Amino acid sequence: MSLGVLALVGAPSAGKSTIFNRIVGERKSIVEPTPGVTRDRIYGKGVWLTKEFTVIDTGGLTSFNVPFQDLIKAQAEVAIQEADIIAFIVDGNKGLTSDDRYIAKMLRMSGKPIVLVVNKIDNIMEYGNTGEFYSLGLGDPIAVSGAHGIGIGDLLDEVVKKLPEKEAPDYGDAITFCLIGRPNVGKSSLSNRLLASERTLVSNIAGTTRDSIDTPFTRDGKNYVVIDTAGLVKRGKIFEAIDKYAALRALASIERSEIVLLLINAEEGIIEQDKHVVGYACDNHKAIIVVVNKWDEGKKKGLTKEGFTKEIRKQFKFLEYAPILFTSAKSGLGCQDILPKILEVHEAYNRRIPTNVLNDIIRDAQDLNPAPEFNHARLKISFANQSAVCPPTFIMFCNAPKSAHFSYTRYLENQIRAAYDFDGTPVNIIYRAKK
Repeated sequence: MSLGVLALVGAPSAGKSTIFNRIVGERKSIVEPTPGVTRDRIYGKGVWLTKEFTVIDTGGLTSFNVPFQDLIKAQAEVAIQEADIIAFIVDGNKGLTSDDRYIAKMLRMSGKPIVLVVNKIDNIMEYGNTGEFYSLGLGDPIAVSGAHGIGIGDLLDEVVKKLPEKEAPDYGDAITFCLIGRPNVGKSSLSNRLLASERTLVSNIAGTTRDSIDTPFTRDGKNYVVIDTAGLVKRGKIFEAIDKYAALRALASIERSEIVLLLINAEEGIIEQDKHVVGYACDNHKAIIVVVNKWDEGKKKGLTKEGFTKEIRKQFKFLEYAPILFTSAKSGLGCQDILPKILEVHEAYNRRIPTNVLNDIIRDAQDLNPAPEFNHARLKISFANQSAVCPPTFIMFCNAPKSAHFSYTRYLENQIRAAYDFDGTPVNIIYRAKK
């Protein structure tokens, strides 16, 4: 169950990104001692006491006129408005500063619950450094050390206590899918084509869709829910605050969906931003279908399906499993193939392999191509089991999990895919030491 959104706000070099990385469990934010390194908002998922929530890291706020400050402030303001709770990070080594007072005033005006966090308290002898922050009027400060992980549990206890519970819509047995892509790629037009109605506003102005729209419908006796998301623009290049809201809401739409349709504009071709867009879906292990929209215009430019497919495979090497469709939402070209493909991918996303068959596949794979020596050991899998679907997840019980090289994992995945149809869905392989 998702509990909502936590935003980390504070002055430059207060340690927000370090705490962010502690919460999400990975080095997703850039951490440097130079003030102002984090200029855009970074999203991640935190889990504490089985409760999940979204975490937003923001750039450092200051009352002084420094480069990029207007943009950083605009982004932080949107993060504050999107958040259900705010963790105000201050630097215990520096003590109370004018920037802290400036930020505290901004946060009080938001009306959101605030947790005051005094960072860089690396040992109990420094706890006295927290006293002066009571003057901010934001309650009892929580002393932490992002660098060493001290006090992070206390912080998360307080966060989980104050976050509201948010129930996801229950659509029963319906297949949920969403449309993602950069602005003006044709998401709303394609959604309307699938629904055979003018359900969502369509305009040739990029960014018309500002929020996500869930629309249940039935086709050929099968229930679906299409989630039309707002266009995502690469972080750091969106200057309208309202587009910042759209980005976060699109993330929520991806999390609610089983299948993600990545729309690419055939007229403009593939750009780097498309990789950022689909990265959100990959991070959430969603099934993915690539849809090249406006293909009628692409053909006028002399493009071919073979050439465009080759370019997609080259640019999206991490999406080798994703099927590619060529459509035109405007004329209806190829749109009749979308729902059947969604149905196929949904079946693959929920597919299970019998344990005895899976072990035959893995045994044959090892006999045909034994694992190379890696990390001073040679991988030997003695038993395999499928632990989950959505996505299909396989546990490999072996002698030495750390000896599994990524290339051999890819080989095993290819052997599984060769035996069973997992078109459109990621396949997770996890190694466990046998007992």
